Amino acid sequence: MKLFIAGHGGMVGSALVRRFQREPAVELILRTRAELDLTNQAAVEAFYARAKPDAVIVAAAKVGGIHANATYPADFLFENLAIAANTIHGAHRAGVSRLLFLGSSCIYPKLAPQPMPEDSLLTGPLEPTNEAYALAKITGLKLCQYYRRQYGVLFHSAMPTNLYGPGDNYHPENSHVLPGLLGRLHAAREAQRPEVTAWGTGTPRREFLHVDDLADAMAFLLRLPAPPDWINIGTGTDVTIRELTELVAEVTGYGGRIVWDPTKPDGTPRKLMNVSRLSALGWRARIALREGVAATYASYLAEKSAGKLRA
Repeated sequence: MKLFIAGHGGMVGSALVRRFQREPAVELILRTRAELDLTNQAAVEAFYARAKPDAVIVAAAKVGGIHANATYPADFLFENLAIAANTIHGAHRAGVSRLLFLGSSCIYPKLAPQPMPEDSLLTGPLEPTNEAYALAKITGLKLCQYYRRQYGVLFHSAMPTNLYGPGDNYHPENSHVLPGLLGRLHAAREAQRPEVTAWGTGTPRREFLHVDDLADAMAFLLRLPAPPDWINIGTGTDVTIRELTELVAEVTGYGGRIVWDPTKPDGTPRKLMNVSRLSALGWRARIALREGVAATYASYLAEKSAGKLRA
């Protein structure tokens, strides 16, 4: 199988490459952003015509945390819409029979039932702080569903929970919560700061999935003869942001005081995925949070030492 992984240089894409390199029957097709601009429809269609992949995983996206999403909503909406439309429509035009589109848990309503089932999609308003990104991901999911319905192609989607792992983005303003905490608490320990200020109240609950578990789940989904149009991928368990912060402080060795700033936004009160459908199909996450955070911190230190840290 010739498999094109769109976005192979990112955290998720790198994990997918690691996972599929273990399968000798898979030939990977990879293109850097400089080699292929996924927001350029003509370039994407020309690539598909030359490369002729059998299957596609769309893991490319413009991503960021609360601050980035709130500051650059137009960029997040446009770029992610363009990536979804070009990769999905181009794959169909090129005769690709199987495509797996990577969505996000933020597609579900802000006040969706907890844990969030797949059926809660489009039943209520989205979380305003990441609405633009969510709208683009919903569009990609629906494109896959409708191409499958109209043309009979096996295009389907996976909705992962919050991800972390090697190759994450540690930018002080544009990162997600877990890598942001790792970077800030490591820096605070190195500088021997007596206290660190954390955003919000610490009470929201979040679920975290190691990116290697996600890659394994996506390989599992690609083997299913009749996967659901979209399915949640997660651990089925969550922690408070305060508990996560304490865990990261322990892993990084930071012993100072954590001060919570309630004037900063908390975001959605809780985001826990209902993973009963995926569990019923036979897949479960294997990497525990403490184990995963410790391994990610080791990767952070190695990337920082090698000058390869994304920040």
